[in-house]
Amino acid sequence: MFHQAKVALAAVSVAVLAGCATTSAASPPAPGTPAAPTQSRTLTVLTHDSFALSDKVIAGFKKSSGYDVTFVAPGDAGTLVNQLILTKDSPLGDVVFGIDNTFAGRAISEGIVSPYASDSLPAAAADLTPSDALTPVDYGDVCLNADKRYFAAHDLAVPATLDDLTKPEYANLLVVPNPASSSPGLAFLAATVGAKGDPGYLAYWTALKANGVKVVKGWTEAYTVEFSGSSGKGSRPLVLSYNTSPAYEVGKDGTAPTVALTQTCFRQVEYAGVVTGAQNEVGARQFIDFLLSDAVQAEIPEQMYMYPVSPTAKLPEEWTKFAATVTEPIAAPADLATKRDAWIKAWTATVIG
Repeated sequence: MFHQAKVALAAVSVAVLAGCATTSAASPPAPGTPAAPTQSRTLTVLTHDSFALSDKVIAGFKKSSGYDVTFVAPGDAGTLVNQLILTKDSPLGDVVFGIDNTFAGRAISEGIVSPYASDSLPAAAADLTPSDALTPVDYGDVCLNADKRYFAAHDLAVPATLDDLTKPEYANLLVVPNPASSSPGLAFLAATVGAKGDPGYLAYWTALKANGVKVVKGWTEAYTVEFSGSSGKGSRPLVLSYNTSPAYEVGKDGTAPTVALTQTCFRQVEYAGVVTGAQNEVGARQFIDFLLSDAVQAEIPEQMYMYPVSPTAKLPEEWTKFAATVTEPIAAPADLATKRDAWIKAWTATVIG
């Protein structure tokens, strides 16, 4: 039927043109008119390797959108941003989740995300938005965590401050992810710059190096392999993680064997964005709206250990008992966006060599 209608319409058009010389073609779009957003039947979602939502919630999005959805996680948030930059002439996906406030400036300056303002963003989260190309989805406090059992067994006080970590009694106990490849690692580097200044942070890291700090590629390796207080049962009782991490280590006895050191924390915000050059911009925008939905915001605490940006989302009961409240995180350096790369380069020369 549709084909027949097209043929009939074409015949009518020819007849009209033949009989009326004054009929004109449709006007072309005015110069500067934005192109319609792209769309396809597939949607590729790029995330960091800590992204997690329940199968039920993901299935709900697939059903409601009708898209064939694929998730790709190239690594930690730092790796994710690096991959987006390296492939921006041939994008790996349509939408990205996991760029945080330590990498946001680089993502914006490199043009790897495109403007989109979601109507689903809560008004309370507006002050977390760094640009019109990144939408805040969750936030958390990156803090050092300690294995309380280790310190009790060794009759050693749990350290409290950044300066404590340089003391001889804490030698060879700390493991942290590399700030060049890890967003929590970069958050901790930013915390040391915020606390010690520039170039004071380098002297601090020199002291940490002399005291045996171990640096690994990302958070997953640091926390689940090297840390003695989690599943990996590693040898290091101090690790960089989050203030909420102890709530996920609660044992059958109802106690948490780990604790967050609240004087070492840096507030991290995670964003989603439409990938520049996406084949499915319509779907990318829908996915960002989906991340702000009640269903997803309710799952963020238990699935990704972060705080949802929605002020109405319910937090797990365990967080009230075991997640440390951070009232005064270390302030982010004002020049984080412009000096981040220089700090990483100087840190690498100092700590890695």
